[in-house]
Amino acid sequence: MTDSAQGDSVVILFRGGRLPEWHQLDETQRHDYERQHVDLMLSVAEHHSLVGIHGYRLLAPRNSWERFWTIEFPDLASAEAWMSAEVAPPYGRYGFYDYSLARRWQPESLAWLPRKPEPPVAPDADPHVIPPLTTDPSSIVVLAFGGWRRGSETREDEDHRRLQEVAQGHDLIHGEVFRRLGTNTEGEFLWIIEFPRLAGAETWIAAETTPLARIHQQRNFHLARRWAPEYFATWPPRAGEGTATN
Repeated sequence: MTDSAQGDSVVILFRGGRLPEWHQLDETQRHDYERQHVDLMLSVAEHHSLVGIHGYRLLAPRNSWERFWTIEFPDLASAEAWMSAEVAPPYGRYGFYDYSLARRWQPESLAWLPRKPEPPVAPDADPHVIPPLTTDPSSIVVLAFGGWRRGSETREDEDHRRLQEVAQGHDLIHGEVFRRLGTNTEGEFLWIIEFPRLAGAETWIAAETTPLARIHQQRNFHLARRWAPEYFATWPPRAGEGTATN
């Protein structure tokens, strides 16, 4: 097993949503809190050299959990600054926040996973101007949390070959894997897998949940769509935009 990390970068895995109290605010308050929040988070992104931010909206929310995010920074201190800012009032009082930290992970047996290119960003794009935000209906995303049961890691390469066949047969658009820092009840890995059609997602999940696969691994699946990808592509600082200091 070989890890392939992008330097020392740290990825925040964030489950988020709005609490019911948010919807009790009047529209003017909500817009004002949103604007303050976006300005604050963009200042953190610039100051701490945000590498990338990607959002996903669950097809079926789980209580207050509505969206999932991967937010990548060059180091741990920057990730900590982001999480502290995100829960700051007034906006932070009305949110559901569940964080874990991870690093990118790509053994040689997963070198076939494709990476979807980032949406193009217009030179005059201003992330402080918030457009109407919607999901991208052109693809379906599988969020797969889990890991190997003790003693089953030797099957890893074999299972990756089986998943590669699914990817090739269903035109996999994007795939990436994160390895969590520390331990948790859902296992040490997160897979983000994107197909153009639901059939690809269904086939992938079926391949991961055969009786034999269940003996050797645990998985927890959620279906989602990308959340406003064109807008959030404008968030990472671009060359020449200010000076980032940690």
